[in-house]
Amino acid sequence: MQLKSLRLFMAVAETGSFMAAAKQLHTVQSNVTTHIKKLEEELGAQLVHRAGGVRLTSAGLALLDYAERLLAVHDEALALFKSPENAAGQLRLGSMETTMALRLPPILAAYHANFPDVDMTLATGPTASLIEKLMTGQADGVFVAGAIDHHRYHSLKVFSEQLVLVSSTPLTSVPSAEELLTATFLAFRQGCSYRQRIELLLASQGINAVRVFEFGTLDAMLGCVAAGMGYTVLPRITIEAHRHRFGIHTMELPSAIANIDTYFVTPEPATWSPALARFVDTLRQEAKL
Repeated sequence: MQLKSLRLFMAVAETGSFMAAAKQLHTVQSNVTTHIKKLEEELGAQLVHRAGGVRLTSAGLALLDYAERLLAVHDEALALFKSPENAAGQLRLGSMETTMALRLPPILAAYHANFPDVDMTLATGPTASLIEKLMTGQADGVFVAGAIDHHRYHSLKVFSEQLVLVSSTPLTSVPSAEELLTATFLAFRQGCSYRQRIELLLASQGINAVRVFEFGTLDAMLGCVAAGMGYTVLPRITIEAHRHRFGIHTMELPSAIANIDTYFVTPEPATWSPALARFVDTLRQEAKL
């Protein structure tokens, strides 16, 4: 059934006349007649009595209820995409845990305040797994370390981080190669961009590999660093926010290792839902991009 046919059918039901329905919808009577006949052929039922004035049959009355609902949903969907103030449905986001912990809460709160009809879900994980979620359609957008150089994806730089070496005791310099060779490092699971910076740090000291323990949560990692279990590498803003809770200390790293940018990566903008488009607007505004 065509939506145009349903609109003409509803006009006939409202006006009680093929001619009046044609006038209401700015068309000709023959067009109304053609569409009503087409509907009757598709449904295998007579929808209107044509003798003694136009009246809906019982089949027509049954269709009328469905026609009203179908057109209402159609108009609602159209308004959702046409109006920049509207957003509804679902928004699936992914983020690195450190970004979620400190950077995103005010942005998510502002978005929810402006678009309360959007249901949000947010998964955390390392950059590699988040990109996989995006590419397999399990996420609408992800916050990851670094851009994706691919024509199918859109990368928006949103935050710049400075990574620091974190330890349980004060440091005046980066530990020597001898010290690092026997050290233990704590990191998120494989695929974490910060873990890659640990590898760069070690490589700069001529070290190919050390023992790395994987952790699933930030608190667990910081607690174990504070207890003297080993070192980690994390954004300075993250450490400053948690320093009062843990006995931890930081050491600046060379800029080639320390400086890292966080990007919000999505499929190309032409594919965005209204919910995702409004989120990008909010992100630009709140992050002052």
